[in-house]
Amino acid sequence: MRSVLYLDVATATRALLGMPEADRETACADMLQQADLADRYARRLGRLHADWGNGTLLAVARKWPLAPEASFNDPAYRACFSLVLQALDRHLQVWKCKPD
Repeated sequence: MRSVLYLDVATATRALLGMPEADRETACADMLQQADLADRYARRLGRLHADWGNGTLLAVARKWPLAPEASFNDPAYRACFSLVLQALDRHLQVWKCKPD
């Protein structure tokens, strides 16, 4: 997976906000895995993955309906933002991802 920046996390957070709370953890893990697979695909074949883009979390998250940007005063936004960071930490440990 390409390096994860603030906008990647914020966009994934907005995607999670638009779905039922019970689906968020699985969807987040799926987004991270898809970004990683798309990056591997793009590096190997020299072209974007048709469904998941260029290997960034941002590209994958934009495939989902996005909730409006919220502030950290919103408890649901904070929870989703935290979920993305925790899932990212787990994903990077399991997939042994290296930064660009």
